[in-house]
Amino acid sequence: MSANIKDVALKAGVSIATVSLVLNNNTRISSETKRKVLKAVKELDYHPSRSARGLVSNITGNIGFILTDDHFLKTEPFYTRIFLGSEFAARESEYYILLATIDSKFKEGDSLPRFLKEKNVDGIIIAGKVPLDFIDVVSKLEIPFVFVDYYPQQGDFPVVIIDNVKGGFTATQHLINLRHQKIGFIGADIMHPSISDRLYGYKSALQNSNLYFDESFIVTEEDYPNRACGYSAAKKLYEKKPDITAIFACNDAMAIGAMHFLKDNGLKITGDVSLIGFDDVEADLMLDPPLTTIHVPKIELGTEALNLLMKVIKNNSSPKKILVPIELVVRESTRKLN
Repeated sequence: MSANIKDVALKAGVSIATVSLVLNNNTRISSETKRKVLKAVKELDYHPSRSARGLVSNITGNIGFILTDDHFLKTEPFYTRIFLGSEFAARESEYYILLATIDSKFKEGDSLPRFLKEKNVDGIIIAGKVPLDFIDVVSKLEIPFVFVDYYPQQGDFPVVIIDNVKGGFTATQHLINLRHQKIGFIGADIMHPSISDRLYGYKSALQNSNLYFDESFIVTEEDYPNRACGYSAAKKLYEKKPDITAIFACNDAMAIGAMHFLKDNGLKITGDVSLIGFDDVEADLMLDPPLTTIHVPKIELGTEALNLLMKVIKNNSSPKKILVPIELVVRESTRKLN
């Protein structure tokens, strides 16, 4: 059985608090006491835990990673990759990542993750869209936090996001370059800043190419950007505009749903319509045809979020926005019109 801090204190003849002071290099400890404690540590082959070091430093060594349960239940493995990126970076900083979810309809008075109640984290990464009530509650806890893949419309917070406007512009411009002019847009949860920015990029690309903009080419009333809503949105789009030649879906999940609708209704990709998504999830390569999309560096988002949080914790730095670049990935779901 491995030794613990109590064993070290007993062997050195000192208190547990004194052992913790020695482990944290406190200058108040005499050289003789320090020598006895370090000798006991060596003889017992003791490896101090975070909690032992934290007795004096007030550093827990933990980082909280919070997202809504919807992001696990309804989303493609997008936030899993962001979490991994933050976990990889945490290893370099010798931090542990504690994962927790909250209800997507969280309101003030609802139960908080345990590590927030106990203030057992040095900082928090909030991934994706969360209710404003939750942001208000966290702001009052005086624990440093950063957002990743979401930024609230009100407030000035440290955030790490992708360049969604440029991504929307790039996706639409790709279709324009392939001679498409009747380009539909399908989206959901349009009040989400990322989705609204992609729509803005879509409109900007049409305007930049002097193409006529028609609101009837846009379907955004769906609740959540998942496959089922992609299917429904594509259906509504075709009911209004059966002559479209291309669709830009706000994310890959909706693009996959749209692909199912097209196939169910005898429409061929790319013979009848070109389709482009956004996110570049792993499932894209398994589709028939493989999906053209905008690549989002999900691991990098998580890494940048953790690194930004470290700066906020250590330097109490002012709020900062980090934009992570996107990249067009051309596969087989888009083609040039004759």
